[in-house]
Amino acid sequence: MSSVRTDKEASTTLDDALKPKNRANDGDAVVLALKQPTEEASPAHETTIDGFHLVIDALKLNDIDTIFGLPGIPITDLTRMAQAEGLRVISFRHEQHAGNAAAAAGFLTQKPGICLTVSAPGFLNGLTALANATTNCFPMILISGSSEREIVDLQQGDYEEMDQLAIAKPLCKAAFRVLHAEDIGVGIARAIRSALSGRPGGVYLDLPAKLFAQTMDAEAGRRSLIKVVDPAPRQIPAPDAVKRALDLLKGAKKPLILLGKGAAYAQADADIRALVEKTGIPYLPMSMAKGLLPDTHAQSVAAARSYVLQEADVVMLVGARLNWLLSHGKGKTWGQDKGAKQFIQIDIAPTEIDSNVAIAAPVIGDIGSCVAALLAGVDAKWAKPPAEWTGAIAERKDKNLSKMAATLAARPSPMNFHSALSVIRDQVKARPDAIVVNEGANTLDFARSIVDMYEPRKRLDVGTWGIMGIGMGFAVAAAVVTDKPVIAIEGDSAFGFSGMEVETICRYNLPICIVVFNNNGVYRGTDVNASGTADVAPTVFVKNARYDKLMEAFGGVGVNATTADELQKALAEAVASRRPTLINAVIDETAGTESGRITSLNPSTAKKKQQQ
Repeated sequence: MSSVRTDKEASTTLDDALKPKNRANDGDAVVLALKQPTEEASPAHETTIDGFHLVIDALKLNDIDTIFGLPGIPITDLTRMAQAEGLRVISFRHEQHAGNAAAAAGFLTQKPGICLTVSAPGFLNGLTALANATTNCFPMILISGSSEREIVDLQQGDYEEMDQLAIAKPLCKAAFRVLHAEDIGVGIARAIRSALSGRPGGVYLDLPAKLFAQTMDAEAGRRSLIKVVDPAPRQIPAPDAVKRALDLLKGAKKPLILLGKGAAYAQADADIRALVEKTGIPYLPMSMAKGLLPDTHAQSVAAARSYVLQEADVVMLVGARLNWLLSHGKGKTWGQDKGAKQFIQIDIAPTEIDSNVAIAAPVIGDIGSCVAALLAGVDAKWAKPPAEWTGAIAERKDKNLSKMAATLAARPSPMNFHSALSVIRDQVKARPDAIVVNEGANTLDFARSIVDMYEPRKRLDVGTWGIMGIGMGFAVAAAVVTDKPVIAIEGDSAFGFSGMEVETICRYNLPICIVVFNNNGVYRGTDVNASGTADVAPTVFVKNARYDKLMEAFGGVGVNATTADELQKALAEAVASRRPTLINAVIDETAGTESGRITSLNPSTAKKKQQQ
């Protein structure tokens, strides 16, 4: 963290960085109060600065240009002033979705996404997104207004009284509270560094209401702000660790590289591709790592996933963790009955090593530095994997891809998941720059394997926790920070968690096309109430609902698509027009399975297996 600079050169740099377009300059003096168009600034305005503007200036000084949030006491004026000072303020209908947007923005930009909420209930609404960001290693800062400390600590019943700092601490990387205006710069600097350094994650910053109205000398205020220098410094791996990993790869008969979303976040795209191609080792991308190399790349083994996980003898994990998504590195998924398997793991956190299975060759450091070091060790004498291994993979890939192609070519009526997703697959191929957001159960599972990605960081989904409700927040963030077209592939149940944000999408006229896979329920719409009462089953929704009308209500484009041809036409027009669009894709209500591909985690299924 940089120290406060007081020399003339540093002061000039700060002045230039903080100079807003709508502030008056008079020589070296900067008017630091927000002026009303019809009102002359008083001498007090010229010599003091308040907490509102210190927060704004601290964010701007650190190249933060967007805030996601929801106005209300005590931060409404902060949102107005931030917008007036040139920050883009994207206001949502619910704090959780604003928080999800901030998290996705952090993943896409490597800058901490900012979510701004009101106190107590608003803070709690944002807390789910904060915890999810931490779990997924997305840099995000949740900034919440709060009640005054002296009243909260005595539990005297203040407006929305809550000890928010204590509640947030267990659910994020770090949590800070700022009580004095002169500490705002330090508080924001610490939050930024905590969110970005080491393994990225969520940070909570608590700003009590009376902090905003505090004033201090303008010059002292400027000097109290901190420009964070190198918040995520490179961590170079040890040479012996790199050699150990390379030696293990050289000796492998059936090597495999497994890419996780950490590899996508690292933005070391060129070196990762070069390492894969120079070694000739087959690679398997996790869902948010799809596109680091095109899914159509010859070395991609996504179409033979089960086979390579079972058969590989040495697996190198790049930005991936052996959590539940990879069966913890154990069991039949990994072919434990077929002999020992050795792992190489690249990770910035040494505590992640051996968390599930023994790691034979840990390589600790930032992914960019680690991959570069490994790449430097791959010389012209490097032997490609045995043809027996790559040939066996190719055989299974071809078989599975041919089978999938036949399934995707079918055009049943009503549509099923495959026929609808084949349309989206073709559109993404035509527009590889489009960002895909994906959530649901069956909708998520099928889309992962059907929709190919061609560019890095173009797929956002439910991530490590597998939670529903990220869709609209992620979609808004993707559109705002990239200005690329967004295709949100949503199960009808998943869409319900954040569907009201279609108003937000229309309000900001964002280039987002939402495709709701409507099969009338959770998993499917055919469950029956066994009690015989009038209530429908818990998993069944209103039959033949028209989600497209929700988008039309706010001025967007709504389309009801009952065939693949109708879906294709509507999707192509939406992406080309960049208009907010929602396509109600009518899916066969019998399509889909209970819990999608994680049926084994469903207690009722486990019980049935025990009874068999």
